[in-house]
Amino acid sequence: MKNIIKSLIVMLSSISLFASANAGELSVSGTAKATYNVYSGQSNTGKGLGVTNELNFTAAGELDNGYTWSYSMELDPTDATDGGVATNDDTKLTLTTPYGTFGVFVSEGGLDVEDGASQSVYARPTDSGDPSSGTGDNFTIDGYNNLQYHTASGMLPFGTVIKVGYAPDLDDTINSGNDKGSTESKSATGEGRSMTAYQVTATPIDGLTIGASYNEFDGAGLAKNDQEPESGAAYIKYAQGPFSFGYSEARKALLLADNVAATAVEGYEQKNYSIAYAATDNLSVSYEVEEDTRQNVTATTADVDQESKSIQAAYSIGGATISAAMGTYDNVGWVSNKSIDQFLLAITMAF
Repeated sequence: MKNIIKSLIVMLSSISLFASANAGELSVSGTAKATYNVYSGQSNTGKGLGVTNELNFTAAGELDNGYTWSYSMELDPTDATDGGVATNDDTKLTLTTPYGTFGVFVSEGGLDVEDGASQSVYARPTDSGDPSSGTGDNFTIDGYNNLQYHTASGMLPFGTVIKVGYAPDLDDTINSGNDKGSTESKSATGEGRSMTAYQVTATPIDGLTIGASYNEFDGAGLAKNDQEPESGAAYIKYAQGPFSFGYSEARKALLLADNVAATAVEGYEQKNYSIAYAATDNLSVSYEVEEDTRQNVTATTADVDQESKSIQAAYSIGGATISAAMGTYDNVGWVSNKSIDQFLLAITMAF
């Protein structure tokens, strides 16, 4: 993998020597979303009102040799870590050539396809105010600063696109130019020094899309581990007329140090299936089920299945979308027989 990264850097350097950039164009887009979220059942939370807004600054241009470049920076206000101040959230700079796309991604560029099959018209059940806060989602490289290469469109048969990402450090800070890397520290729970991610997608026939991804770490844990951290997923989705269907499976193995406790969690297994129907040009409805199993090291601790279901509707009026979701969550937070129901109403403005 190190040789691949060195080759990419050499190619980028060569391109910069023989091409000059024309002035690019800057644009700003974003969304503003207001939500009303209500839980019922075995929950003591109240009725939640919230506003989410995100600005995305993008710039693009073309070199004298026809290669194109693209830059993106998102400003994402939060309420927990910075008191609502808009911070540099996700940044990327890419160069597209006949040989593929090369890019530098800061807190951006996820390649995991765990969510690739979702047909929910608002969001996956566990992405729409999930009350469990315990879903075992896969590892994803967009949690770290990384380099990527994507094969060019049309380079491979059946619309196949291969993407490879490499995070030389597990650095999750929003670094600016000339920043140093993170300090290396190894521990029994550390996932490693570097991460590599792979993604393959293809469209073998009209309406059908398939894909798979894999994430692995280097230098995880200490000298000896009972299990290395890794994750993978695969999906299939098909659209025919107003209907679309999706199914995916994901596996996540956690780092287990030598002589791990018998009560430790070994990993997670997730299955998602969904269907959507476009009733009109403006109105769509969907139904999705997520089955997330938490697997334990020994049989003395029973595995727990957490199930999340949501039926959703979305209606578009120009630049506004009104969405409603009714969800049911069973074995919430991996607690057997704990169930919570949800009603969510959202209005999203795109600009």
